[in-house]
Amino acid sequence: MAVEEKNILNRLYFVAGCMFIFAIAITVKLVNIQFVDGDKYRELALKNTTKNFVIPANRGNVYADDGSLLATSVPKYDIRFDAVTVSSENFKENLVPLSNALSKAFGKPSSYYQNSFRKARANKDRYMSVVKNLGYSDYIKVKNMPLFKLGPYKGGIIVEQRTVREHPMGKIAERTVGNQRKDKPGYYSVGLEGAFDEFLRGKEGRRLKQKIAKGQWKPVYDDNEIEPLDGYDIVSTINVNIQDIAHHALLKQLEYYEAEHGTVIVMEVATGEIKAVSNLGRTSDGTYYEKLNYAIGESHEPGSTFKVMALMAALEDKVIDTSTVVDTGKGVKVFYKRKIYDSHRGGFGKISAAKALEVSSNIGLATLIDENYSKNPNKLIDRLKSWHLTEQTGVAIKGEGVPFIPEPGHSKWSKNALPSMAYGYNLRLTPLQTLNFYNAIANDGVMVKPRFIKEVRAMNKKVDVYDTEVTNPRICSDKTIKEIQEILKNVVQRGTGKSLYSPDFSMAGKTGTAQTEYWMADWASNRRYVSSFAGYFPADNPKYSCIVVIHKPSIKKGYYGADVSGPVFKRIAQKIFTDAPLLIEVANVDAEDPSMKKDFDGYYAKAQTRFQKMPNVAGMAGMDAVSLLENLGLKVKIVGNGSVTSQSIPSGEPIKKGSQIVLQLS
Repeated sequence: MAVEEKNILNRLYFVAGCMFIFAIAITVKLVNIQFVDGDKYRELALKNTTKNFVIPANRGNVYADDGSLLATSVPKYDIRFDAVTVSSENFKENLVPLSNALSKAFGKPSSYYQNSFRKARANKDRYMSVVKNLGYSDYIKVKNMPLFKLGPYKGGIIVEQRTVREHPMGKIAERTVGNQRKDKPGYYSVGLEGAFDEFLRGKEGRRLKQKIAKGQWKPVYDDNEIEPLDGYDIVSTINVNIQDIAHHALLKQLEYYEAEHGTVIVMEVATGEIKAVSNLGRTSDGTYYEKLNYAIGESHEPGSTFKVMALMAALEDKVIDTSTVVDTGKGVKVFYKRKIYDSHRGGFGKISAAKALEVSSNIGLATLIDENYSKNPNKLIDRLKSWHLTEQTGVAIKGEGVPFIPEPGHSKWSKNALPSMAYGYNLRLTPLQTLNFYNAIANDGVMVKPRFIKEVRAMNKKVDVYDTEVTNPRICSDKTIKEIQEILKNVVQRGTGKSLYSPDFSMAGKTGTAQTEYWMADWASNRRYVSSFAGYFPADNPKYSCIVVIHKPSIKKGYYGADVSGPVFKRIAQKIFTDAPLLIEVANVDAEDPSMKKDFDGYYAKAQTRFQKMPNVAGMAGMDAVSLLENLGLKVKIVGNGSVTSQSIPSGEPIKKGSQIVLQLS
């Protein structure tokens, strides 16, 4: 019995000892948590219940050259309500006034808001949606409404801010302006937005939020921990008016010719500023939208617009002159076992080099280039290189296509390379690269870098200014430039572009028609072309250069450059001339018009006569009749416009000064 009691006591002592040791361990652990690792665990707890959220900076604006908005960041606000944090007293006191204020601002009945708030209160909803997508002014109004003005804790207001990018011009120039990537919101890689992202994006801010029920977060304080810094604004070279003209001129032609896609670029000659870029691609349902940046990114065989470069090289190298005679035969000629054709049936026969370009003779240009460069092709290549035609223009917008001009030794080089290059095949250029060269011709031989930006601003103060950059001060001699300028004028007046000629304003340029995808098996049964026109206007004192390129027009309606792309060029030039007419000197301003002098002499004679009786003014211009009758002391009232048809006081009646006469005009 004593042994058994002893065993029980031993067990009790053991259990008590274990409990004592366990209690000591717990105490040590608590002391350790509280004093040794306290900071660590407090930080961990805070980390799990609070979090710093990123506040995106307001992206800078993109402006047109006249200050019109092309892209802007607009803050939007969503208002929510934490029904738990508000005291019963504040809730009861402010429920009706708050609901009335919301009803007045947003149109829903006050009862709707009262029921919503009561339901949220009953369900302990800490994230009730009140109103979404508010602009800044509406957000301020809501923030100052009853209850909400007490702040996030006493008033339960939860404000969620986001930034939306808007384009006031809509889809016009959308590709040039740029937009964010669909797969990566907030990231810009194309257009002006992508090119100048480092200026536009600004610096992100931070806001501390606390975790509440159902995994939701609400701000701890009214203010941000770190305020976001807005991005800089950029002023582009795009002109809203010219952009609108170019867009609609291109769209109209694409729709009529059912073309696959097309592009237009308008550049200011002296500065290189790009005033308009339109890129339109066809959808499956036949509509068009800004699909890809064809103007900058798509390199293709330019066709006949490259004949200008070929002829200009030969003129500058003095291997020919404009009067050099070339035999184009009857419209077909064999070069190294390959036939080259002219579009004119029967050929042009023997013509000058200048005429060959005016009528766009493939045979003429191929013959001139092959005869003068076949023994030393690098001479031609070096000339083209000196004009930067083998280089990208270096514009800021990403994705510029790489030009390609083959050299001897390249896999694309053969004996036929030179004749093909002479009329724009076996090489590739983007529309912008082609236009850059034509712009240099218009600028009397000065090549300037194409430019999309004028300046960078911060709070309306200039941060950086982009000036005109000359890339080649003299691409050729003055003599060569003047010769090419004259030929390009003649192309429009009497050459392949004569259908575009207008006596009201002058243009100069070159048509282009190139086969495309001719290497594909179905080309013979489904011919496809690229139609283009490159040039400048006015012809004698150029202000703008322009290129129009349209891919795969319906050949049932037409495919020649003069028919498809030329009218777009002309329409743009006409519209710009209409909106910004040039001053025209009028000769012989003092010359007299005999009929006008006769009318004036007749009126003057009547005005000098001292009428005693009412004259007959029927048939006289209203203005003349009024002047005559007022000089006789009468008060004149006129009805209508034009010439006098009747008078209230018959002719022959004695004149009473101060009396009123009514004249009916038509």
